[in-house]
Order: sequence, then C-alpha cells, then structure tokens
Amino acid sequence: MLLSALIGCKKTGTAYSKHSDSLFDVFNTLITVVAYTQGEEEFDSYFARIRARFRELHQLYDIYNDYQGMNNVKTINDNAGVQPVKVDKDIIDLLLFAKDWYRRTGGKTNVAMGAVLRIWHYYREEGQDDPENAKLPPMEDLREAAKHTDIDNVMIDVENSTVYLADPKMSLDVGAVAKGYATEIVAREMAEAGLKSALIGAGGNIRAIGKPLDGVRERWGVGIQNPDESVVPDEQSVLDVIFVNDSSVASSGDYMRYYVVNGRVLHHIVDPATLMPADYYRAVTVMTAHAGVADFLSTTLFLLPYEQSLALADSLDGVEAVWVMPDGEVKATDGMKAIMRSQGASGASVR
Repeated sequence: MLLSALIGCKKTGTAYSKHSDSLFDVFNTLITVVAYTQGEEEFDSYFARIRARFRELHQLYDIYNDYQGMNNVKTINDNAGVQPVKVDKDIIDLLLFAKDWYRRTGGKTNVAMGAVLRIWHYYREEGQDDPENAKLPPMEDLREAAKHTDIDNVMIDVENSTVYLADPKMSLDVGAVAKGYATEIVAREMAEAGLKSALIGAGGNIRAIGKPLDGVRERWGVGIQNPDESVVPDEQSVLDVIFVNDSSVASSGDYMRYYVVNGRVLHHIVDPATLMPADYYRAVTVMTAHAGVADFLSTTLFLLPYEQSLALADSLDGVEAVWVMPDGEVKATDGMKAIMRSQGASGASVR
C-alpha cells in the first residue's frame, strides 16, 4: 500500500494542518503516520505515543528476539512442550483472534505454521545473501515440519493468561496478522485519545481514522501497489486508488520478501496444502473495518483459487477485495469497484 504519493494536499483555511512522520525499527517495515492536527505540537504528542505503542507490540509479537523482563511469542516457542508461558493480554488477544479467524475462513492462514515457515525463512535468507547458490527447501523437510502445525495444540488459558504449545516441535509465526492487528490497536487507542484524522501505515497495512480534515476531501485515497513496478511510492507504481474513511486496507503480494531459484520467484506466502508459495495471484488487497481482519484476509484470499477466494470475500459482511491475476488482469468485488478511482470514484465526496 502507498501513502506518500497520495496524501499531498495543501493546508486550507481549516483549524487543522497536515503533519507526518515515520519510524523504521518495528515489524521489519516502515511505519508512516499522516495526520491532521491543530498544530505540530499536538501531532508530535500523538506520534510519540504511536511510536512507543508500536515498539511495545513489536517486541511482544517478535518470534526472533528476546527482551529483558518480557515474555513474548519467542518465549512461547522456546517453551514448546515444556511449560505454559504467562504473557501479556495483547498476545492472548492476538492468538484468540487468529484462531477464531482460522476457523471462520477454512484454515488456510495458520499462526501455528512456524515450523514450516522457519525452513522457508532460512532458505530465503540464504538465497538473498548468495543468489547464485539459492535453493529450494527439501520437500521431505517441509513435510516433516508440517506434522507439527496443528493449531489445536496452541493451548490458551485466558484466566491465567498463559499459552502452551503442546507439541514440542511446533512454533508460532504471527507474520500474517501481527502488523495489521497491532495497527488496529494503535489506531483505536489514538482515536480514543482524541486523534480525529489520520492514516497509519505499517507496510502493506493501512488504517484510516476519520476523514482528511483539509477542508477539501471527504475520503482518504489509498494506493494499491502495481506488482510490476518499483515499491517506491510514486504515481507510476500505483495500480489503482481506493477511497475510504474509518476503514483498513491490507495487501499481500509476491513482490515483497522473495528470492529466486533458477528464474523462479519464491515469495513468503506459503500454501499449507502444497507447502510451496501460492501462485494464484500477483497480489490481493482487502478493505474492511478492522486492520487485523484485513491483514489476515489478504493472506487467506491469496491462498485460495479465485472462485473460492471470491466466494469467501462475498460471504463476509463489510469485506471487499481486489485480485491482481498472474497475467495482470484486475478483478474486484462489486463493493470495491464502487470506491476505486478506475471506476469513477474520488475523494471529493462520499459515494
């Protein structure tokens, strides 16, 4: 998703002015905040709180690093088959959310896939560091790891705030949902604190608070990345624009986090059925109210053949989607078409 190429608008005679800032050290992505506030001091106060909260959530949801005095998702993985781990409510809530949506959507996006995804992560890192010797993971290793991905072995004790992995060889990987879920937490907390107008972007996840208070527009414009263009935000890299208020937009695609083996692009979105990167689409974008749901569903829809993917999107209230097919064809739900620039929508008025 693209913010910076699409948010430019002059300050008008309103009491609000536009401000923006970014941070780079959480969730392995660029976090960007654009907001209309009554002065720079007010914006800086909100941004400081946003930065602190994202950093806290990043540490809680981290699967690679330990932090002094904190039990996080890595701590849960380290204690698989050993003992329950007492964790913060933000971890309990994330895992309950992920298990609920796993069941509601047919079990394609599984936070218990860590054993499989860890193998892919290793080969991707090796392939990126040494492209000439990039290799596919051995299928026998992937199949053995897949035996340890049963989400029912993720035991959550809400009363005692503990998580226990009953299979000692399993591990959690919350990458398909953590950024979006964290973005939703931050957005809600800032709105409750009084922030009226903002876009918060975390990689492929964007959450809108209110509408742009520039005295001109009624809706935010959010760009959909063209998979064939540079991810540097400019007009050429924008495939289309959708216009939203108080909504979330998330994208999953094959153009980020990938490596190449013998000319074949191998991205990070792995189908649990084949244990290989899914190849139905170049990208999928989802618009819905909750940023965690948008993040989760963009992965889930990416992992399903088009007819099943469309049927799932249509079955969920308040969910709209865009699919970029391997040949570049763009398909969208009817509700999404109504807010797309290519279909005549704009940010000038609510449609």
